[in-house]
Amino acid sequence: MTDCISLTRDNILLSRPTNDGLKGVEAAETFIRASISDSTRKAYRSDLAHFSAWGGDLPATPDMVARYLAEHADTLAPASLARRVATLSKVHAANDWPNPSQSEMVRATMRGIKRVKGTAQDQAKPLLREDLFLILDAMGDDPRALRDRALLLIGWASGFRCSELTGLDLADVEEVREGLTLHLRRSKTDQAGQGRKIGIPLGRTRHCPVAALHAWRGVLALSDGPIFRPVDRHGNALSSRLRGDSVSTILRSRLTATGVAPEGYSGHSLRAGLATSAIKAGVPTYKVRAQTGHVSDAMLSRYVRDGEMFEGNAAGALL
Repeated sequence: MTDCISLTRDNILLSRPTNDGLKGVEAAETFIRASISDSTRKAYRSDLAHFSAWGGDLPATPDMVARYLAEHADTLAPASLARRVATLSKVHAANDWPNPSQSEMVRATMRGIKRVKGTAQDQAKPLLREDLFLILDAMGDDPRALRDRALLLIGWASGFRCSELTGLDLADVEEVREGLTLHLRRSKTDQAGQGRKIGIPLGRTRHCPVAALHAWRGVLALSDGPIFRPVDRHGNALSSRLRGDSVSTILRSRLTATGVAPEGYSGHSLRAGLATSAIKAGVPTYKVRAQTGHVSDAMLSRYVRDGEMFEGNAAGALL
């Protein structure tokens, strides 16, 4: 395999020129490397390692990529295969090689796989407003419960991704007359780090996200560092940051304690629950996008479809 991409080093997607000592080239590589998130680089390396272990080589031919897809059609989901094709396309484009991913052979192979295997993906169940309230009503007031209440309410009200939620620091919270302003420094769709502000209004029900976060901050009694942290068995908040995947664990645990089957729910259920519940309540899609950070109505389409499933339902008008 050509040394265009290192599967062992944290490298970039450009083949290195013969004169490695050029400062201009090194500077350019630094900026190109910074343009790709750590998670994206990790995904690229994983995809290429799998392709290489199968016997693939770079630059690849359309026939090679098509055979790779066909041989893994029974073991990998169509979405996973599509990501492998996108990775190979990125590598070839970055190195100015003929791009096999754009060939009709590869495109036809992917169309055939999608047609035979289907493209429907399992989506996290949305945690709707009513189910969120059931969870919160069943919770106590110990330190762990105060953290979980704030985590679930802020996560739901903000529409944040799990990594965005657990990435919040105390310094990112600004108290305003209407509630709170959360400063999101960086997100999945904001790799340039421009940031954006999200408003968390004072609640009008018994479960106010502002009050919940205030109660948890009272437990922390700190002014800096991560907001959401692990809590030990003695009720002490630790100094480390809660991991993003912990949101799923906490939500499923609280669902189980409420008597709701946790299957199908994940940390994304908070974000999906806000979007779906807001659409059901008649909130305009542009307002939902302003909260969740979705870039277009097309990205919200599945929530709109779920939220409006029973609005003007044809069967409802007849039965």
